[in-house]
Amino acid sequence: MIALLSDSCVMSNLNDELLTSLSIEELQILAEGIISPQKQSQLENWLERNTTDSLTPEEAEQFDRLLTQIDQLNILKARARLTLHHLNQASAIS
Repeated sequence: MIALLSDSCVMSNLNDELLTSLSIEELQILAEGIISPQKQSQLENWLERNTTDSLTPEEAEQFDRLLTQIDQLNILKARARLTLHHLNQASAIS
């Protein structure tokens, strides 16, 4: 009974994470998405300067915001990959 409940919870959580409203092409683009070269360059600059505590308070705030955006992008990329994997498994079964 406990195994059934935990499997049910896992499936419920999995369904919550799937990006079912996107097409396969959109999922593939999202899964391969990267930040812009400009943001990548700024990130590298701030990362280097952050190690020497030479960021201004405004730069530190912008740096934190960029890190949050990158984290959110990575979560979306993971969800896109999960959805693609789920779709591939479903099509292999049928």
